[in-house]
Amino acid sequence: MNCKEVFQSFEQLNVIIIGDIMLDRYLNGRVARISPEAPVPVLEWGSEENRLGGAANVALNVRSLGATPYLCGIAGQDAESSIMLDLLPAYGLEDRGIVCSPERMTTVKTRVIAGNQHLLRLDKEQTHDLTSAEAAKFMHTVVGLLNEKTFHVMILQDYNKGVLSAGVISRLLEEARLRNIPVAVDPKFRNFWNYKNVDLFKPNLKEVKDALQMPIDSDLGSLRKASELIRHRLENRITLITLSEKGAYLDDATEGKLYPTHRRNVADVCGAGDTVISIASLAMAAGLNKEEIALLSNLAGGQVVEKVGVVSVDPSQLQKEILSALLQPE
Repeated sequence: MNCKEVFQSFEQLNVIIIGDIMLDRYLNGRVARISPEAPVPVLEWGSEENRLGGAANVALNVRSLGATPYLCGIAGQDAESSIMLDLLPAYGLEDRGIVCSPERMTTVKTRVIAGNQHLLRLDKEQTHDLTSAEAAKFMHTVVGLLNEKTFHVMILQDYNKGVLSAGVISRLLEEARLRNIPVAVDPKFRNFWNYKNVDLFKPNLKEVKDALQMPIDSDLGSLRKASELIRHRLENRITLITLSEKGAYLDDATEGKLYPTHRRNVADVCGAGDTVISIASLAMAAGLNKEEIALLSNLAGGQVVEKVGVVSVDPSQLQKEILSALLQPE
């Protein structure tokens, strides 16, 4: 693998990211005492920060890696959607793929943090599927983008917030097939089995256990069996199962292999899945082999868990880690 050439190839890619967008809000402060009203800590407020989350964080990772992202999702018509839309230009993202609906609220995940310690997360959201009118308007927006640009990969980022319903998924997969766009999926439980014939299917181990409803360990034999069951039902090309601190399992039907991760100081696992699907999708679209896809995914996912909160990958640090990994003896 020529690291420089890989990242140069990413710069040639247009990526359409479709799924559940959200606002990640961080309330940071200091805990110095316990409340006299209840046995809970009192947070002395320090700062508040809003970041792009969910599918929007995937778009940030894609942008950080040098490719051109086009983000499509649903927001409400509320104060939080205004904040989200105002954040997009600062990160080089357009809002043309965002549909704002008066019938929904913008998804907001508020994390209360003292130092580097998470104290609480508050979710403000609606998780029901889009109405038929919302789905029609959303698909009209997405298809308009698909007709206008040449895309090299489609990423479907599902957080079970209602955008990727069974009907919308079916329509998106058909649109991708008509245009020969490879599809990568980061699934959740509700629509796990609706992503038929995709190119890259990236669940984590918990999602696989929940979908198959059977005990699955992180050993090679158990993961190979799980991958076979998934491929039998979905007929996907590549299965990438992330295993948290144990790395990843990648199976392309010819061979399945475990790829252990490098030792890390884990501060926060939030957003690691977004980073992995981003770089794995770009690597697949750029024609890299499965060993290279696994290496990049492990290194990029491992990098972001060392930082507090949802962050995107640092490409310069990633390139240094790739070169270091390639120089290590087998």
